[in-house]
Amino acid sequence: MIIPVKNATTQSWALDSFWAYPWGTSITHKGIDIFAARGTDVISSTYGIVVYTHEGGKGGKSVMILGPKWRFHYYAHLASYDAFAFQPVRPGTVLGTVGDTGNAKGKPPHLHYAITTPFPYPQLYDSESVHGWKKMFYLSPDKWLR
Repeated sequence: MIIPVKNATTQSWALDSFWAYPWGTSITHKGIDIFAARGTDVISSTYGIVVYTHEGGKGGKSVMILGPKWRFHYYAHLASYDAFAFQPVRPGTVLGTVGDTGNAKGKPPHLHYAITTPFPYPQLYDSESVHGWKKMFYLSPDKWLR
């Protein structure tokens, strides 16, 4: 996997942003925010196929990719997207550009990146965290991008 923002490094996001609480109407932050200049290319972090593109809701302009191991890779708050449904992608394929759409309007431009799985990982259950049971379905992008 590669970092899904062109020229970003592991210093481009906060270590504690995954499962941060409290986090607005989402309650917990289920991904990481990778900060970059507006218009910076957002690229696919992995091989996969575009499941959908969407405009609206909390994520604003967003792209969802089904990647290896049936993991879904979610790219949100885009200023624009160039991807289309059923498009095959590989690491580095340009999906769109960094922005502040959805509930990120007026905040510094960034990509919200999340990885989910339809198959629970019971070992990720967290009885201490708010919404800790949901952690079985979310993988920390920080762990996978380092």
